[in-house]
Amino acid sequence: MINTRALRSIAVFSGSNHGFNPAYVEGARALGREIARRGLRLVYGGTDKGLMGVMADTVLAEGGEAVGIITGLLFELGHLHPQLTHHEVTQDMRSRKTRMSEYADAFIALPGGLGTFEELFEAATLTQLGEHHKGVACLNIAGFFEPVRSLLDHAVKEGFMKTEHRDMLIFDTDPAALIDALERWQAPTVTKWIGSAPAV
Repeated sequence: MINTRALRSIAVFSGSNHGFNPAYVEGARALGREIARRGLRLVYGGTDKGLMGVMADTVLAEGGEAVGIITGLLFELGHLHPQLTHHEVTQDMRSRKTRMSEYADAFIALPGGLGTFEELFEAATLTQLGEHHKGVACLNIAGFFEPVRSLLDHAVKEGFMKTEHRDMLIFDTDPAALIDALERWQAPTVTKWIGSAPAV
């Protein structure tokens, strides 16, 4: 029997730009539709920019709930999405990520830049260390996350990561399959340490 986790809220990390490939925008819309269809609450960075805005627009248009967590700086710049179900303004990026994590039962990354990568790897690191037990996934639109998969494979090959921690990240091109996998996800039970240093 497959164990499933009751997901209520999903934090989504994504770019505040649209990217050059139209598939990224359509992928963000598809994820937004699936989140709303399942009655899940979207938790995200709170802006109306880029893929973040596209996804929130879609969730709201489909009758879903969208919660935005935005920094004071971005709020003062006028970047808050004007139609959110609820929003919070935090002091800085660190407190923003903490609040998003507190709301979330799982995490999904869409294509994005430095902020998206940083949020993705922090969430995965906290799972690896056992500070939370929440699944982390990437919606692999147009192969965007293939270099990340290659990097994780390289870290395993070079002795910096166990296969269990590489494999705990979920990759899929289909939003429904991705969320299904998050519902089935089980936290790894191994420690992160691989062994003693090689002899010199």
